[in-house]
Amino acid sequence: MEIPEPFFITETDGWSVNHRINSFLPGYLMVSSKTFTNDLSELSKEALSSLGPLLARAQDVLKRNLQAERVYIGRYGHTPGYPIHFHVIPIYQWVEELFWNDNRYRLLQTFTNGAGESATDGAEMTLFVWREFCERPDPPPIKGPSIADVISLLRLVMPLQSGEQAAS
Repeated sequence: MEIPEPFFITETDGWSVNHRINSFLPGYLMVSSKTFTNDLSELSKEALSSLGPLLARAQDVLKRNLQAERVYIGRYGHTPGYPIHFHVIPIYQWVEELFWNDNRYRLLQTFTNGAGESATDGAEMTLFVWREFCERPDPPPIKGPSIADVISLLRLVMPLQSGEQAAS
């Protein structure tokens, strides 16, 4: 899948990083393999060895530069036609406040037996982000920089590190 230039952030030989195209949450990133496969075992050793540092850098940048409270990194993907990719989802304080102030999501508490490890978990927050910022035609208002501003910032702060090579 070709990423439209306004959403592209950076790339290495094996991976491409872009802002999720259909997300209104600033900083929601996609890290996609340049090898068309949906199976990690089919990737080169070089691509696999560069994945960890790239995901770590994306997490660090979102926390340090955008003040994300937490960053969720997940591999989903059962939709045909896409190479293996990872969702990098920033959870800002204001996103969590929106979650707690939306009574529809209190229903999730009825699915547990007893107290959980924390007030909410990554699965609940990921569901909230997907439903509210990716699927709704009228997402909640954001607090902070716009998606365009975030993409500009990430292009500056996510340069290739020594040892990584840009794709030609």
